[in-house]
Amino acid sequence: MSQRDGFASGFFAGAIVGSVVGGVVGALITQRRDLELIQEDSELTNGTAEAKKTNILKRHQMKAAENEGMEIETARRSLEDKIAQLNATIDEVRKQLLNVNTNSTESISDQASRSDELR
Repeated sequence: MSQRDGFASGFFAGAIVGSVVGGVVGALITQRRDLELIQEDSELTNGTAEAKKTNILKRHQMKAAENEGMEIETARRSLEDKIAQLNATIDEVRKQLLNVNTNSTESISDQASRSDELR
């Protein structure tokens, strides 16, 4: 019984410690990446203000392109779902028409056999 109590408290302690450690590591990696981008920008621009603005604009365009890519993916999935619904509906109508055609063919053959019997 004590192992179960110890497991629950250990689980929650591990989750909290893991969250803190993961947050710190993520912050350090992000900070290092930002520093590398700043150094790269300064090397490319050689200190000109206009070139810095263009680099900033390019970064914003890249972020916008990533967001646009997600929107396109969402739209694509939505269209695939709609196409699947249409295909299912077409299959249902096709089956219904097949049943109607089969029944009408049988009724025509029944009428022909009846007219032959009357002769």
